[in-house]
Amino acid sequence: MTDDPGSLFCPLEFRYGRDSTRSLFSRDARLLRALRVEAALASAEAELGMIPSDAARAIAQAATLEHVSVAQVDELERSLHHDVMAMTRALAAASGDGGRWVHFGATSADITETALALELQETGAVLRNDLTHLVRILAGLARRYRESPEIARTHGQHGIPISFGHKMAVAAAEFARHRRRLDQLLPRVAVGKMAGAVGTGAGFGPRAQAVEAGVMRRLGIAADEAPTQIVGRDRLAEFTNWLALVASSAERLSTEVRNLQRTEIGEVAEPFDEARQVGSSTMAQKRNPIVSENISSLARLVRAFALPPLENMVQWHERDLANSANERIVLPHAIVLTDDLLGKLAEVFAGLRVDPDRMREIVAGSTAAMAESLMLALTTKGIARGDAHELLRRLTRDPGKGPPLADRALAEPSVTALLSEAEIRALVDPAAYVRSAAEKTDRILASLDADLTA
Repeated sequence: MTDDPGSLFCPLEFRYGRDSTRSLFSRDARLLRALRVEAALASAEAELGMIPSDAARAIAQAATLEHVSVAQVDELERSLHHDVMAMTRALAAASGDGGRWVHFGATSADITETALALELQETGAVLRNDLTHLVRILAGLARRYRESPEIARTHGQHGIPISFGHKMAVAAAEFARHRRRLDQLLPRVAVGKMAGAVGTGAGFGPRAQAVEAGVMRRLGIAADEAPTQIVGRDRLAEFTNWLALVASSAERLSTEVRNLQRTEIGEVAEPFDEARQVGSSTMAQKRNPIVSENISSLARLVRAFALPPLENMVQWHERDLANSANERIVLPHAIVLTDDLLGKLAEVFAGLRVDPDRMREIVAGSTAAMAESLMLALTTKGIARGDAHELLRRLTRDPGKGPPLADRALAEPSVTALLSEAEIRALVDPAAYVRSAAEKTDRILASLDADLTA
């Protein structure tokens, strides 16, 4: 990567993504993983008496960036036109007499696939931490606002009252599910192979299974139990589709912020630095939800990255190379962007400006929000539910205009014949519905607490 910021090309290099996560995909990091695999292979083979022990030690000592650099590998690749062969040549040269045993019995995919498994293991841990952090932030908001009434909206229209804490608990549970999914799928995805050309292990002879087991044990990962020349691409497709699921949940939540921050609603707002931040170059009053919009934008790209891995599952016979080029682009970008948008989502909700008074004002001004409560009460008093529904439908015409529901109900003889004024006013008080939402929130949070400590 150049030191000149003006010559950078990909926005991932200078605008999106966190340095710590981007570094996991640096060329140095990727080369070092491949060298680790070569060293593990030599060590496993030496343990089985397949190569000399001193050769394995020399290879392990040389398998560092101090002895094998990206520049050296690049120089060799320019003439060899093969990246793994260039790496093995450089490692062999750095290993002295032991270099003749570098890559013994292996094929290129053994190294690249197993190095990829190490990469996925590392990045999976990062994403798991992201999800844990976000779930805890959302759960904290759920506890704080468990009894704060907010109007629920379906089809963009007022429904019945919930609590803002309940909304946050639902979101926390959604991301906790993604965390559990990651725990379940990562062992399937982060698998390597040391099975030689076309996956039969023939190049390692009768000790092929022991070689593979020894390599994977040293690296702390499992082996693909049934590879071809490469690891099954259904694994990567599952992983990138999981990233797409996470991205969709992130966009759902960022869209909620964007909607609730609209001027005419104004229930929440993402953090805004009043001292320095500018919302518009011309409209000085603007406080735009730009981070939430950024999350939505990046989420759409992460979802798009889920398609190539599905197509990569279609290989010619035991393998082709049609997957290789796009995977070099898809995986780093999809992972870095998912980490980025999860970090931004956590920042938005950690600093979210919540206006409970505005929420109460909207609930109070919603003339029809408690229609369900009144309908159910009339049913218990003897009116058929369908008739009670029709009565409330009629009473709540033009719900944004006219008197409150209580006054409408008190002016309706068929209602007052069954319910007293005190009963009617109690039934249209949103406090009871919010109390139910708070109790449900507590149950969700108890489950989340158990999940996060497991």
